[in-house]
Amino acid sequence: MSKQPHIIVNNLTMAYGDFIIQQNLNFTVNEDDIFILMGGSGCGKSTLLRHLVGLKQPAKGTVFYRDTNFWQTNIQQRREIMRQNGILYQSGALWSSMTLAENISLPLAEYTDLTPAEIKELASLKLALVGLSGFEDYYPSEISGGMQKRAGLARAIALDPKILFFDEPSAGLDPISAKLLDDLILELRDSLGATIIMVTHELASIFAIGSNAVFLDTDSKTMIASGAPKTLLKECTDSTVQQFLTRGNTR
Repeated sequence: MSKQPHIIVNNLTMAYGDFIIQQNLNFTVNEDDIFILMGGSGCGKSTLLRHLVGLKQPAKGTVFYRDTNFWQTNIQQRREIMRQNGILYQSGALWSSMTLAENISLPLAEYTDLTPAEIKELASLKLALVGLSGFEDYYPSEISGGMQKRAGLARAIALDPKILFFDEPSAGLDPISAKLLDDLILELRDSLGATIIMVTHELASIFAIGSNAVFLDTDSKTMIASGAPKTLLKECTDSTVQQFLTRGNTR
């Protein structure tokens, strides 16, 4: 059975004032995809992530969440869509003055009617899902960088999101920690049934977990390739894409 589109981007232009970052972007993110936003530094990957998650309005074009034109609907419906998203930022973005359990409890207290006892229990469950059972009372400064990423992921899944967004999740991690994070992302995709959209430069992650992708080009300011990363490596003839996917070791 074919997968259903989760996000459809049509003729998208991203700009700051008169300065165009990317234009004529057209792609579809399907349900259960691990969709990779690829391209060189400064091409607009993180900016595209902000457009997709609802934090920045396009200069032109549309972003559909299923059948809903995100920027043409009312603000209440936009907020409802955004609540169904989870985001893991590059730094983890945990509140340093709060314990891990308190960090995860924040969205639960804000957006649910659960009791404090239920919130505490659910926060512990989310930490257990990312391998941090027993670390509820630790502060971010008391754990490693890899553990901070996992704690940030626990907060991102607090509300059981339908889409998870990642901005360079493996940045700053050693190869073993990055591989463990990739494995965890796959497990959560399967257990939550979530669609995942990720910005990353890490080739190991791109090829290990990426099922679909789009490549943004800095010079032409548009997308120059799309498809599964392994397929692009084998079949895409564009030299810029090949240099990125082989780190310059082209065949």
